[in-house]
Amino acid sequence: MRVRVSIAARLLAVLAAGSLSLTACGSGSSTGGSSPAAGNELGLITPGTLTVCSDIPYPPFEFEKGGEYTGFDMDMIRTIADGLGLKTEIKDVGFDGLQSGASLAAGQCDLGASAITITEERKKNIGLSDPYYDSLQSLLVPADSAVKTKADLAGKKVGVQQGTTGEAYARKNLPSDAQILAYPSDAELFPALQSGNVDAVLQDYPVNLGHTEGGKYKIVEKYQTDEHYGFAVKKTGSEELLKAVNTQLAELKKNGKYQEIYDKYFTE
Repeated sequence: MRVRVSIAARLLAVLAAGSLSLTACGSGSSTGGSSPAAGNELGLITPGTLTVCSDIPYPPFEFEKGGEYTGFDMDMIRTIADGLGLKTEIKDVGFDGLQSGASLAAGQCDLGASAITITEERKKNIGLSDPYYDSLQSLLVPADSAVKTKADLAGKKVGVQQGTTGEAYARKNLPSDAQILAYPSDAELFPALQSGNVDAVLQDYPVNLGHTEGGKYKIVEKYQTDEHYGFAVKKTGSEELLKAVNTQLAELKKNGKYQEIYDKYFTE
C-alpha cells in the first residue's frame, strides 16, 4: 500500500536535503572548494597538513634558524603546500632511513624533502617527484691544504655523508688507499674537517660552498655527476600526492616563484 506524504512532510524533506548539501559544500579548505585538502584525496597522515621528513641540518637546503626550519627545500615545500591549501609540519629524521624509504613506509611523514638525488636504485623503494634542482659534487679542504685534486687524496682521510651519492662517488672515484669516513649528516661531517679528523670533505657543492664563508676553507674541485634532486613519497599509495606535487612544481617554475626561491639561496 502506498503511503500518502503530506505537503508539510515533503517541505521538511526538501529543507533537510538542502541543509545536507550546504554542509558538504562547507567542509572544504578555506583556500578554495577545489583544494585537495577538502576530502584528504591525497591520503595524508593528518588531513589538511603535509607532514614532511628532512635530515637537518644540511644548509642551504634545510637548517634551523631562529627556532624554525628553513632553507631551499623548506621554502619550496611550504610554497607547494600553500598551493595545495595545506599546512606543513616538518620532522627531523636520519637521511639513511629517508632515502631508503623506511621513514615513509613507517608512516612518519607524507613526503621527504632533503636534497634527495634521483637514482634508479632509490626508485625501487620510494616514489620521486620531477627534478627540482641540479647538483654537483665538490671537494672541500682547509685553505692552507696541499690538496688540489682528488688524486692528492691518496693516503688521506675523506669525510662523506652516509648513504648519499657523494659517498658513492667517493668510493668509486678516489684513490684506492684513501680512507673514506661516513658521517650521519653535515652536522658531524664539517666539524670533523674543522678538528682535523678528516683531510677533506666530499659532498654536494652548495653545502660545501656555505663552508667557504670566512675564507678558512676552499673548494678545490667540482664533479659533474648529472645529479637531480626530487621530493620523495612512499612507493605505493601516494600516487595522487606525487601527481599534485609535480603539478605544483611545474606551476612554480612557470610563475617565477621557483626562481625567486632559488636566487635567495644560491649565490656565489
